[in-house]
This record gives sequence, structure tokens and C-alpha cells, in this order.
Amino acid sequence: MKKDIKRDEILHELLEYLKVIAIAVAFVFVVNRTLIVNAQVTSGSMESTVMTGSRVLVNRQAYLFHDPERGDIVTFNCPDDLGKEYMKRILALPGETIEGKDGMVYIDGKKLEEPYIKIRFEHDFGPFQVPADSYFMMGDNRNNSWDSRFWLNKYVKKSDIIGKAEFEYFPEIKKFF
Repeated sequence: MKKDIKRDEILHELLEYLKVIAIAVAFVFVVNRTLIVNAQVTSGSMESTVMTGSRVLVNRQAYLFHDPERGDIVTFNCPDDLGKEYMKRILALPGETIEGKDGMVYIDGKKLEEPYIKIRFEHDFGPFQVPADSYFMMGDNRNNSWDSRFWLNKYVKKSDIIGKAEFEYFPEIKKFF
């Protein structure tokens, strides 16, 4: 009799622990699908802003009430690499013309100031006219980035943007805004 009571108590306690774990897993799943993404950077295309191996929190709700802005670092579904998520910087907005000459980027004929760029790119590109509801993306490591300059489908639609990179938390804490 005492064995049955003890076994029932242990079973009850085990079920309570499992319930707490299930709720925690469900909570993390919901947060990850609706609010934030825990992204790991797997390439050097955003160095030296975001280093290979870094972990970054991405805000899925960032563009719920306003459009993406030039300079935002975003994750998105790549139009030329279906099923892959990329992280790049938005350089040109819908309706703008972007061109690269002599290592500098020009938007609608005006030189874009980019204090985050350490080394200028080697090859000219464009001009490209960004369609409505689309964006032109480039990595900060311009000579080691597979980005809008080279893609067959050059532009990322707003609907393909997953979210805005808010801050890096590993290996160091760094805000991007």
C-alpha cells in the first residue's frame, strides 16, 4: 500500500516536471516563430560588423508598422538560394537606382556614406533600378559577399524579409541600431 502511494507521488511529481518542460518548449517555439529569431552567422559576408560564428537576435516584428530603412541589417529568404536565409545590409530602397563605381556606392547619383565599410569593393556594378516593394542587399565585406550585385533575382521583396538584426549576443554583446 505504501509502495503504491509512494509510486503515485513520484509519478505525479514527474508529470508536473514534464508539464513545466512542455510549457517552456511551447513558449520558446511560439516566441521563435512570432517574435524573435536566434540566428547564427555562417559566412564572412558581414565582417567586420558581424563576425562568422556570431549569434544574433533578429526582431520578426520590426517592420510590422513601418518599412525597412537603408542601413538596416536584416535576415531574409534569398531569392537566388531558395530555402536559405541570408543576413545583409539594406542599401537601396524601392524606386531608387543603385550603382557602384570605383569602390563607392551611389544612390540616385549621390554617394552613400558608409562608415561601417573598412575595405572598398573591387568591381563596379549597376546601375540597377529597385522595383516597388523590394530592396537591394549587400554584405559589409564587399569583396567576400554573395549579394544583390551578383544574384540573378537581384531584389528582396519585403515579404521575404524575416526581420531586423537587433543585437549580437555571442561572442560579444553589440547593438546594431
